[in-house]
Amino acid sequence: MRRKRRRNTIIWIIIAVLILIAAWFSFGPGINTGQQNKTVTIGVVGESKPEQVIWKSVAATAKEKYGINLQVKNFTDYNQPNKALKSGDIDLNAFQHYAFLKSWNKANHGGVVAVGKTMIAPIRLYSRKYHKLSTLPNGATIAIPNDPTNESRALFVLKNAGLITLRKGKSLLTVADIMKNPNGLKFKEVSADQCGRVLSSVDAAVVNNDYSGPAGLTDKQTIYVEPINKDSEQWINIIATKKGQKNNKEYQDVVKAYQTEKTKKLYRKFYGNTQVAAWDIKLK
Repeated sequence: MRRKRRRNTIIWIIIAVLILIAAWFSFGPGINTGQQNKTVTIGVVGESKPEQVIWKSVAATAKEKYGINLQVKNFTDYNQPNKALKSGDIDLNAFQHYAFLKSWNKANHGGVVAVGKTMIAPIRLYSRKYHKLSTLPNGATIAIPNDPTNESRALFVLKNAGLITLRKGKSLLTVADIMKNPNGLKFKEVSADQCGRVLSSVDAAVVNNDYSGPAGLTDKQTIYVEPINKDSEQWINIIATKKGQKNNKEYQDVVKAYQTEKTKKLYRKFYGNTQVAAWDIKLK
């Protein structure tokens, strides 16, 4: 009888230990348990079908490698995602470049910081009248965007093309900052979405990639492509978060999930040479 009691006691002790072990792995810290249940929401703007494929790929990597459930929230305009970050409605966003972030923070008392680079989409100088940059005549009229960030970017494109020189020491420039204009170029300032549409009435135009397609512009009308160098660093697109969260491990893992060779391959598939991975480029 004693042996039977002892055996029953041992059995119950073993059962109790097994229950405790099961409870530990179910509710205790475990390996990656907290991370596996972590959901990170990232805001984007005007998500296209190619971007949907890219973010689906990033989400799969984030889940597989880092145990993160990445949710993508699409916004309709550029004014919303940074406000959503500051209010805590989203954790990250990916829609802006450094120059836009700097300008937004200045106008909105800060609060948003970059956590990682994504890509850069070099913009172009187009012409329907001339097939080479060297054939642009003296006194040519060039259309450029009239908003602060895009106007500045267009002027840096023209500077790198060797057409003008600019005032040094400023990141955002206007036509007033043109120091030398040896060919006597004239500038027609219009809204960014109209630069491509007025091309038939000017000699050339700097057109943002968002608007070149709708304007029917292709490589055939391209006479100069923005180089990727120190001047273009401020136009690199980024993943951003709320101030104070830059070193958040889950957010850094999302950046790692984005910055992969798989993402580069999707860039090449959907965009060719019009969108370039920026996280590992060397700027000269």
